[in-house]
Amino acid sequence: MTSFMRGRVRSTAGAGLALGLALGGTLLCGGVAHAQDVASGTLSFSGDAGDYISGGASYSYATGADQFQVSSDATDQYVDVEVTAADGTPWTLDLAAPAGQALAVGTYTGATRFPFNSGSEPGLSLFGDGRGCNTVTGSFTVSKVDFGPNGYVQDLDATYEQHCEGGTSALTGQVHIVNPPPPAVLTLGLAVAVDGTASALNGQASVHGTVTCNKPTQVTVAGQVTQVKKRVLIRGSYTASVACTPAAPAAWQASADPTATTPFQKGDVQVTAQADATDPDYGSDVTAAQTTTVQLTKTKTG
Repeated sequence: MTSFMRGRVRSTAGAGLALGLALGGTLLCGGVAHAQDVASGTLSFSGDAGDYISGGASYSYATGADQFQVSSDATDQYVDVEVTAADGTPWTLDLAAPAGQALAVGTYTGATRFPFNSGSEPGLSLFGDGRGCNTVTGSFTVSKVDFGPNGYVQDLDATYEQHCEGGTSALTGQVHIVNPPPPAVLTLGLAVAVDGTASALNGQASVHGTVTCNKPTQVTVAGQVTQVKKRVLIRGSYTASVACTPAAPAAWQASADPTATTPFQKGDVQVTAQADATDPDYGSDVTAAQTTTVQLTKTKTG
């Protein structure tokens, strides 16, 4: 699946498997939003003769001829629409609900300049082509808005009215954004096998297991092996990297060097494991963790 997220960042144990594998669940972390390309969209506005942003002219942009990107945050508080016209002219429109609220269908009055609007005020800002307002007053009406996970914007229909520097001259416009349904969020499964080896040659403990995923991604598995023998604490860290695809569990294997001079030995050890990957569509970090008791058998190989 091709990633739709690009551009700048905006300021955001299950049942056992066969072969004696112990499973861990998935935790979704992050929530940072990235700009996504827009499948279909338009942005248009015009202003009174005294309006500084429009200069009294009318502007209209559409996907195909012009480049559109859109972003939000994990709380769906705002929508940021960025347009680069065919001639390279940039424009940005921001519509934001008051702090602590998700942007929703309705009319927002008393808007001030985003992102400097106070907690109780909606935020609004249209700027570009080297022109922007120091202060903004205005309002906007959202007739449709649909969000997916991690700041994905699926649909937006809105109209807006902006006044610069407290003036009476108005800029009015509308925006329409349509994107396909959001891709699934990456999920990871982590399994640690209950068998391992202790090398008589180099003192290492070798452990293994599998990871599963619902879409292709590179997974890093890291953790620690801990053993107590004759009141001596033996501990070592390990790491492994594996390419995961939805087709089948991906096997991982790693060895931990003891941090002191006492080697790992035959018997039970505690293995902590954490799988980390980046969602290829949303750019967010996903983690699965597991702690398992593993029985080491002695081997003469490394």
